[in-house]
Amino acid sequence: MRTPTPMIVGIVLGPCGLVLNLTSTLAQTWRTVSLIPGETQDLIQHQGIWQFCNEYQSSHMNNCFNIKDTLGYFSQLPVQVAKGLMPASLVVTALGLVVASLGVRCWQDQPHHLLGGLGGLLLFISGLLSLIAISWYNHELYDLPAPTGSTLAVGYCLVLGYLASCMEIIGGLALTVSFGQCCKECKLKKAAKDTTYPPSNQQGPASVAAISSPSIIDGRNTRIPSWNTAHNYHSNFLDVMEDEEGSRSPSRFPCDSDL
Repeated sequence: MRTPTPMIVGIVLGPCGLVLNLTSTLAQTWRTVSLIPGETQDLIQHQGIWQFCNEYQSSHMNNCFNIKDTLGYFSQLPVQVAKGLMPASLVVTALGLVVASLGVRCWQDQPHHLLGGLGGLLLFISGLLSLIAISWYNHELYDLPAPTGSTLAVGYCLVLGYLASCMEIIGGLALTVSFGQCCKECKLKKAAKDTTYPPSNQQGPASVAAISSPSIIDGRNTRIPSWNTAHNYHSNFLDVMEDEEGSRSPSRFPCDSDL
């Protein structure tokens, strides 16, 4: 059986969202700060949810060590929420992909629709978690602490985070379509159980009555003989001979014994 299209969409978009989300979580460019007073004009500070990095455009040098947070940036609520939701989203995404892979089962004939739907539900939840973190940070981006007079801009991590969240949500919704097929299979199984048939080794009362009751054939009342009557049953060949002699009657036609 060919893998259903919704499952293919979900199993493709899920890993793509995981890679983009992982990049967005680990990179430091959630926000860029430039034209910082008291610093050189070519300095651009990349701010993430874990650390800061200073980039000097003239020399193309990056420094991500020994940069202190003097303004309390990391103690802000949007940053703290992003620190919790983004790793949680990665874990849920990985778990959803494992469950979805077991449900899709491209190496077998029939997919497991229930597992595919559960995997899609996990992907959908992971997309919502990362989307909440990215959207909240983006909403508070210009309100987070920054040097006075500096220029703030959106970093590429937010763009990757939005793309990853959308991919995971779409992929999860595509996989949850499997719940519909699972419900159909359950209804078919229930209908099959409700349909009962008489056992093949038993005869119904109608067939027994038909055998024992007389029937009318060509206007005559005819009874079907029973094969288990006593006078037709013989234990040995002597009884057969005695019965044959007792039932012999004169006839116009010679029998084989007379010959």
